[in-house]
Amino acid sequence: MSGSRYLEIAEALRQSILSGEYPVGARLPSESDLASRWSVSRGTVRQAVGLLASDGLIGSRQGARRVVLRQERRHSFEQLNSFAQWARAMGCEVSSRILSRTSRPATAEESSRLGVDPGSEVLYVVRLRWLDGEPVMVERTAYTRWVAPVVRALPEDVVSIMDSLAEDAGVVAHYGEHLIDAVAAGSEDARLLRVRRGSPLLRQRHLTNTAAGRPIEWTDDRYRAGSVAFGVSNSASAAPLARRAGPDVTERTGRG
Repeated sequence: MSGSRYLEIAEALRQSILSGEYPVGARLPSESDLASRWSVSRGTVRQAVGLLASDGLIGSRQGARRVVLRQERRHSFEQLNSFAQWARAMGCEVSSRILSRTSRPATAEESSRLGVDPGSEVLYVVRLRWLDGEPVMVERTAYTRWVAPVVRALPEDVVSIMDSLAEDAGVVAHYGEHLIDAVAAGSEDARLLRVRRGSPLLRQRHLTNTAAGRPIEWTDDRYRAGSVAFGVSNSASAAPLARRAGPDVTERTGRG
């Protein structure tokens, strides 16, 4: 039997949860019933439901029928929405807190991404973000000098900096470029996200520009494993992905 069979079963169960067939609080069928449905061993079913448990979709208790804890938080790049807009559309309670705001010289990468001279001043902001009361993402953002005064004046608990920039200063994001990879949690990320040091984190780095192509921010977002899934739709007729040599793969798409 293919070793990927449990992945197929996990995806089928995931879709059943997303469709509402198994709403939050519902119990999944027993391992025996699921094994019979897919004509596989209980061990294969156990791998499948274990995968959903690791993502936080169902309870992790062994031996009993698993309870659906929440629907998957899937973030699509098809639309240019802020994190807060996406979270609210998902029915999640979103909150944030700015941990630090520091004016400092831009790093080499920030200079390249933001199109500023090396050593130019940027506003570096570290922020912790919660969904439904749990910490899910550490956000580290370098803002260009032309938007820095507005960001510096925002309250520490501002829910969405990008939404505030649009409302308070007329600065609207129109284009995003995303880089997605995985990294190990360092000491600070582990403490803030309440995970073990070295735990895998999903990292999304993105550049946001105005309609005229003027850079607004370069951000490094690190998500706790299982807290958010990213969705990308492709087609043979769409423009090919732009790829940069090296370990990073660049997605030219909407901002998350």
